[in-house]
Amino acid sequence: MQEHMKKRHTETIELRFVGPVVNMALAIKTLKSLGFVDTSEAEPWRENYPECSEGQLIGKALAGMRYREGITQVQLSEKTGIPQRHLSEMENGKRPIGKAKARILAKALNTDYRVFL
Repeated sequence: MQEHMKKRHTETIELRFVGPVVNMALAIKTLKSLGFVDTSEAEPWRENYPECSEGQLIGKALAGMRYREGITQVQLSEKTGIPQRHLSEMENGKRPIGKAKARILAKALNTDYRVFL
């Protein structure tokens, strides 16, 4: 018997349209009035840091999310049970995060765990 899978609630969506170019400005203006943001000029953040390894990029994301929440490494350590030294190594790209730790960090930092993988 199949089990129902728990679906993750979607908070944001991305829309793509195919249509006449002459109506593009009107479509963008209308969608902006509904709260949408035009990201047609945006680039994936990972591509903007070619000098960084994947581990360093993930570490920067971890540090940024910690900063966003306004907590120190010591506070995050207390909240997650992960030693502060390990958090420092993760932020500097010297220690992989792994799926189990990613889930713990994501819960503490109010984000999706896949950001750290």
